[in-house]
Amino acid sequence: MGTLKNEYKSFLDDIEKNIKNKEDLEYVRGRFASFLDVVLDQMDYIMDYKKEEMDKLEATQNKLSSKISQMQQVIDNIEKDIYTEDGFDFEIVCPYCDYEFIIDVDENKTEIACPECQNIIELDWSGDTEGEDGKGCSGSCHGCQGCDEDDDM
Repeated sequence: MGTLKNEYKSFLDDIEKNIKNKEDLEYVRGRFASFLDVVLDQMDYIMDYKKEEMDKLEATQNKLSSKISQMQQVIDNIEKDIYTEDGFDFEIVCPYCDYEFIIDVDENKTEIACPECQNIIELDWSGDTEGEDGKGCSGSCHGCQGCDEDDDM
């Protein structure tokens, strides 16, 4: 606005030098002041409009940032569920007392004590149903009816 103020003062000085008739000088000053008021009002209107538009853009940006943050949390949870092996839960039913409990998968652990009856449960992470003799489950576990894979049908 400093440049505009300097130009305005320069304009007034110039018309005072070049217009000798006082009535004409006052008319030009008044007419120019009216014109300048219209120009400044339009500039204010434009600035207000641009400020409203910027406020709308900022509000939209904030909403989008919030949605992106929520999406990132969902993606992080999905990634953790899919790729993270730590904390993977495995459900166990004790063959001695039928107590159900959950443990974290740890392939280095070969046995665990039941938290209810304290009996030791052998863990087999291979998923292989064949016993050491190659014939499959012997059905000798307490509470077990045998692991006959053909009985699924």
